[in-house]
Amino acid sequence: MTEDHSPTSLPFYRELPKIELHRHLEGSLRVRTMMEVVRAHNLDVKDTGYLRPLVQVEQDDPYTFENFLAKFGTLRLFYKSPEIIQRITREAVEDAAVDNVRYLELRFTPVALSRAEGFSIARVTDWVIESTHEAERDFDIKVGLIASINRHEDLALAEEVTEVALDRVGTGIVGLDLAGNEADFPAAPFFPLLREARRGGLRLTIHAGEWSGADNVREAIEDLEVDRIGHGIRVLEDPRAVQLARESRVPFEVCITSNLHSGVVGKIADHPVRKMLLENLNVTINTDDPSISRITLGDEYRLVREELGLPVWTLRERVLAAGRAAFLPDRARQKLVYDLAKEFSQKMLSES
Repeated sequence: MTEDHSPTSLPFYRELPKIELHRHLEGSLRVRTMMEVVRAHNLDVKDTGYLRPLVQVEQDDPYTFENFLAKFGTLRLFYKSPEIIQRITREAVEDAAVDNVRYLELRFTPVALSRAEGFSIARVTDWVIESTHEAERDFDIKVGLIASINRHEDLALAEEVTEVALDRVGTGIVGLDLAGNEADFPAAPFFPLLREARRGGLRLTIHAGEWSGADNVREAIEDLEVDRIGHGIRVLEDPRAVQLARESRVPFEVCITSNLHSGVVGKIADHPVRKMLLENLNVTINTDDPSISRITLGDEYRLVREELGLPVWTLRERVLAAGRAAFLPDRARQKLVYDLAKEFSQKMLSES
């Protein structure tokens, strides 16, 4: 029996060339790796069946902001050694490569990785960089690293992460991300730091318009002139913000299943990505936290096509949009887009 490669088959989506701009390392841990850590370090987890609900969204879970963030509280217990941090980094890159992701921007939170055992932020950052370089060579994938800071944590920690990231521009760190609880903690106190990061050569992306409204999207575009918006789906709540986003062509890092699991949308059919595209907003498709949501980027492409009813060519356009939004030097970015456009043309022709 031959494998089905039609546009409604799993292999079709798995084999499409992909770009991922919004994937968190801390949301990408393999469950079997976590169980090995549990056994090696005598953590208080009985078995895999007991662990999964603590680190992954289950079908009967409440789809809420609180439940989704609680998974990260458990995940912070696992960063017990340099070897573990390097292993989970390598495996996250490998999993992307297996899904035919050609270019990955993997964001990681140095503060989260450092806390379990009191490691320094600089050391955990170097472990992630070293492991990423090794995985790039082994799995034939290009990776850019984005250091993430949280708006609900102390500004001094953000300053330390930013300084470490700036010292490593050109060694794999390509950007800085502001994440965390946007509903209760404003972004403005971090703006001077983010501007400093840009002057030092880092690109900027901000979680905005996910758990709070369109004002946060407008603020990120107007006041900070960010390079990209993480999520941003609530931009549609304000026509002025929509117009601003359309005119600026700021890329949105949309994560559909994640938005369901975190309670931002009530059901997939109601996800605003279709309207965002109708409004001519610059949308890209991403996973956010593939292990927590138990998905791959290929799964998200299939969801876009089969659950939301968007045509196959939309996938091609969104992949190329992600290529144009990549935090790469101009020549490398242009080559990435050219190569992917050529490959898509050949694939679509062979499938027709």
